[in-house]
Amino acid sequence: MIVSQFNPQISLEFLQKKRENQYFERKGLGEKDTSPTKIANELIGMLNADGGVLALGVADNGELQDLKQLGEKLSNYRNLYIDFIEPHGNIKLEEVGIEGKLIFLYHVDQDMERIFKRKDNEQIFLRVDDRNKQLDRDAVRSLEYDKQIRKFEDEIELEFDFDDLDIKLLEGYKQKLNYEGDPLDLIVNRHLAIKKDGQYKIKKAGILLFAKDPEKYITSASLRYIRYEGKEAMVGTEHNVIKDERFETNIPRIIGHVKNFLKAALKDYYFLDLETGRFNKVPEYPEEAWLEGIVNALCHRSYNVQGNAIYIKHFDDRLEISNSGPLPAQVNIENIRTERFSRNPRIARALEDMGYVRQLNEGVSRIYQSMEKSMLSTPEYIEKNGNVYLTLRNKISKHTKTIPDAILKIIQDNWTSYNDTQKKILQHLFYHNKATIGELVEVTGIHENNVRLYVNQFLENEKILQRLSEKKRDKNAKYAFKKL
Repeated sequence: MIVSQFNPQISLEFLQKKRENQYFERKGLGEKDTSPTKIANELIGMLNADGGVLALGVADNGELQDLKQLGEKLSNYRNLYIDFIEPHGNIKLEEVGIEGKLIFLYHVDQDMERIFKRKDNEQIFLRVDDRNKQLDRDAVRSLEYDKQIRKFEDEIELEFDFDDLDIKLLEGYKQKLNYEGDPLDLIVNRHLAIKKDGQYKIKKAGILLFAKDPEKYITSASLRYIRYEGKEAMVGTEHNVIKDERFETNIPRIIGHVKNFLKAALKDYYFLDLETGRFNKVPEYPEEAWLEGIVNALCHRSYNVQGNAIYIKHFDDRLEISNSGPLPAQVNIENIRTERFSRNPRIARALEDMGYVRQLNEGVSRIYQSMEKSMLSTPEYIEKNGNVYLTLRNKISKHTKTIPDAILKIIQDNWTSYNDTQKKILQHLFYHNKATIGELVEVTGIHENNVRLYVNQFLENEKILQRLSEKKRDKNAKYAFKKL
């Protein structure tokens, strides 16, 4: 059951079960922070951030409470955004009756230019995920800087040709929001366009989200993938680019295309389980890490800095994702896992609506968590030359390259018949790619003649190893898994 005339997303189930986040807060009566001034603080935080909805009269457990029990005090809540907030922001109060009970929905629209504060004490707040944070002087200056950048996504593109809209994507957006009207009215409703005198005019944010080719209107509104052979980018005669791919469409389509592309481009590798003898397949990088990194770059790029696309640079040992602009207000390298501030809130809100992200502030934390679960290096964020770089490192450079499936099958089938020394030889070769007899003697701690016996068995009987020397007598000859 839809309960709001202003927002078709807000149903009774939404009010009772929706997780509180950047855009939604519920407040029940009797809680310590439900006085009119405390509610005003929350609304100020939303005004300075990305907007949202505050439901007053809905407890944390979803219980509906009746605001009519406040009696004469109810007028204080009707007027609090006039009494306590300066300047007056775009806040609509909707009084909703549900099951005979009265609740208030404060619909807060973000403001791209102004900073809002308490009228009585000049305190300034910013909503960060489901928290309201009071800002100090330095944080306010950072917020003022980002407010200037934010204005770019709110600019009107007067030359836009509406035939360039991705109608299929817009229809999907309508379904996500349970919207029944014209899709152009929907993007007006979501502040991605305006309608004046019956004419629609689209904003830059709307172009980045729904144009078939945003680059017609916004230079370098694209993503570029470059694969290098080796661990460094070389130039001139040593030029080592082996793949260069551009993705030039709207942000939701870029996310989908790049996801499919990288799933094919990134390799799977095998790691040996010594207890079972099984070779477990693992990805070069966990999908959750690189996908979140790309979504964050697309969400928080400074699109007003034109001429510089988002880059994914793929080396043998790492993946680098870069985008233009410094880290946004409140966010620095030290607190990046916990803080958030959307540089492009219109874009971020729409992407959450469409389900491309779950909780925007969780993205960076998920990158760290997924890399940790895969036992890979900690993600590295740096700011340099006005850009933000995320580096994900793999462990492939420390292990053997992929071994042919036929060799893996032989090892797995015979694993239980190998003794401990044979297993140590195979393990060492697997992780170090190749070794001499002397190195294997040191690893296993047994006599050279026995090591040679086992190596010859792998060479001649099972045919899983090869000798990497053309000399008949070479005490430094290397042995490695056979390449079929």
